[in-house]
Amino acid sequence: METKSKIALVTGGSRGLGREMALSLAKKGIDVVLTYKSSKQKADEVVTEIRSLGQKAAAFQLDTANVKEFDEFLSVVTNYLNEETGSKNFDFLINNAGTGLYAQFAETTEEQFDEMTNIHYKGVFFLTQKSLPFINDGGRIITISSGLARFAMPGYAVYSSAKGAIEVLTKYLAKELGPRGIAANVVAPGAIETDFGGGLVRDNKDINTHIAGLTALGRVGLPEDIGGVVAFLCTEEGRWINAQRIEVSGGMNL
Repeated sequence: METKSKIALVTGGSRGLGREMALSLAKKGIDVVLTYKSSKQKADEVVTEIRSLGQKAAAFQLDTANVKEFDEFLSVVTNYLNEETGSKNFDFLINNAGTGLYAQFAETTEEQFDEMTNIHYKGVFFLTQKSLPFINDGGRIITISSGLARFAMPGYAVYSSAKGAIEVLTKYLAKELGPRGIAANVVAPGAIETDFGGGLVRDNKDINTHIAGLTALGRVGLPEDIGGVVAFLCTEEGRWINAQRIEVSGGMNL
């Protein structure tokens, strides 16, 4: 009898780190549902790539900053899963979607504050909460934080403090969901070469060189450095890791 694949829901899975997470999960034999905010084409390309690896995949539009969308989104996703698998449930929730903001504390506007906290804290809080009835017992919740929640670099006060909130929340998720066998962890990347934050780390040679100099392994991170760690946390081998912050930064700012 064929073993049923586990299923992961990855927010922001159409590009950058989320894309690598989705592909890494598929390589572990996990089916993937991914979300995208604006680029359906990019999301469809990831779906095609996952299917070429022999796993099922689908992409759905979602603005993770807008809590009002979540009920309808989960209705669409769970109906899709029910048609595909006979169950509305999935196993792994990967809270990855997010955007960056570079703004000095003294100049940060209330609008910028609301945008960052809606995406990185409120949205994560309520999408996770509303997903709970559909996450299988024994599942995993993985939320993406940042090295910037550990070390401070001027200009990231709002973004990083929202990530700090997520790190505390994760401990509460682990504690309160423990009776269901659901583990909750944080993966905190260091600086990565993606188009995040306007591609600053990737495209600005001076910044890239500076960060490489701060990193024990002597280079800036790549998206593929992160995806496999998230996928590992969803495997049987990662079952006893819970309530942890795993920084994946090559040893930045030690």
